[in-house]
Amino acid sequence: MLELPSHRARYIPSKVNVPGHARDHLYMFVFCFSAHIFMLYPSVDGHIFMNTKQAALARKQLERRLAPLRELKLIAPPRGWMKAIREALGMSTRQLATRMGAAPSRIPAIEKAEVSGATTIKTLREAAAAMNCTFVYAFVPIKPLDDILHERAAEKAGQDMARLDHTMMLENQALLKPDLEDERRRLIDAILAGSPRRLWEND
Repeated sequence: MLELPSHRARYIPSKVNVPGHARDHLYMFVFCFSAHIFMLYPSVDGHIFMNTKQAALARKQLERRLAPLRELKLIAPPRGWMKAIREALGMSTRQLATRMGAAPSRIPAIEKAEVSGATTIKTLREAAAAMNCTFVYAFVPIKPLDDILHERAAEKAGQDMARLDHTMMLENQALLKPDLEDERRRLIDAILAGSPRRLWEND
């Protein structure tokens, strides 16, 4: 039987519900599956590990900036921020248009477009500057970035394990549930240790 490298050997299940004479065949099958996984999700060898560490550090730094935003409970005014600020300042559409260097008829159009999402960031930034405001936009994840990655890795691992379990069942060599769960956790770790870009490929 082939001797597996130490860092890959951990992907061999510890308990398999198969006859003894079939164990070598099963080990070879799982080894091939593990090798396939390591080709798809390179692990901690070489520069990929360094890139993964750098990406993790970047996520950690970004999370610090996102945390306060996630706590905000901003509710946009029904008629949009632009109109709400303009009216709060007592500024007419003509006056705002003059400050923006635009035709007065443009202001109501922009305000409606803001509500419908049809305007541009550039236009909103210009309107904000004309009212002595700073235009702010952000993508705020609904949960921590690491949680999003882990959930995606779990989804990918589930797909791979389902294919493995199906193949094993066809050969009457199904893995025990504890072994499947153990392999699933290990596969998630392997996926997360690889290139994050592979997480978002549709298999």
